[in-house]
Amino acid sequence: MSSASESPIRDKASFRRRILPPGKPLGPKRILIFLLKLFIFIHLGYIIFTSTLILAYKFTNPVFTVLMPYRSIGYGWKLQKPVPVKLKQIPSYVRNMLVSVEDGKFYTHHGIDMEAFKRAKEINERVGKPLYGGSTLTMQVARTLFLVPEKSYIRKYFEVIAALELELILSKDRILELYFGYAEWGKGIFGIQAAAKHYFGIGVASLTRDQAARLIALLSSPIKYTPSTLNKSAILRERYAYLTRRYVAPSQAASPDQSPELTPPPGGVEPSVDEPADEDAMVEAAPAEAGSLPGTSTGGVETAPAIEETADGLPASPEPPADTATPTTLAPAAP
Repeated sequence: MSSASESPIRDKASFRRRILPPGKPLGPKRILIFLLKLFIFIHLGYIIFTSTLILAYKFTNPVFTVLMPYRSIGYGWKLQKPVPVKLKQIPSYVRNMLVSVEDGKFYTHHGIDMEAFKRAKEINERVGKPLYGGSTLTMQVARTLFLVPEKSYIRKYFEVIAALELELILSKDRILELYFGYAEWGKGIFGIQAAAKHYFGIGVASLTRDQAARLIALLSSPIKYTPSTLNKSAILRERYAYLTRRYVAPSQAASPDQSPELTPPPGGVEPSVDEPADEDAMVEAAPAEAGSLPGTSTGGVETAPAIEETADGLPASPEPPADTATPTTLAPAAP
């Protein structure tokens, strides 16, 4: 009986001797080596985990994302099952809306945009709040699939790692397809197909241009607002105004990608950021620096590449645009 009770104690002592051999005090050098090993272990584990899943996502759709149980267990929300759709089933103007307002350089960057990071920092200092993160569409997909939307530098760091993996393993179209299939569009609502059904009672292929503009504008704050209440937010009003004037206005309805370019509002709003009371003043300050955020370029406007439709109704491969134009001041759109 005594031998059995002493066994765990001996095991613990043996374990401690292996980790901390006698005669070797726990000095700064050993602590540094331990931390370095822990750093490498965490990174290897994360990279193996994410790259394995990304490779699988090349051929199949995720059953769920990390964000889903986080919302279900952490917030108690009832989740609607996402309904992934093929990219060719999403109207070309819907895809153009998303890329132009969130990440106009999507088809030219490799997952991250250092210029966007720098400009987002400048805007945040200007408005006095860490509102913009300079996230590309690829980074947003990485966050949706593998992380939780809590604002921190650690989360942003791991978001960058996963974004680089996504770009290395998947095509641009597949990344965009995953965004449309799993982005958060409301409490328990994931993916544009589920959002279209929930808010408008129709599938994504049947969305009008105005309905699509409302859904895309909503992505900056899908928990606090809905397509019918987005006018209460200055940020969402700016996004909706831009999309309306470029894609929905009658004079542009036939061929929006041939219309004069407009300056998109800053994209990449950080998650879990409560909008301040002086949001209108903040929005007035932000567009002055919007030139280098996702969706724009310094000295002009770099918009989403035009996604044209072929004779059989399917979208052709997008080509990056070469034109720029003078920024335009937008007035808030009606709800």
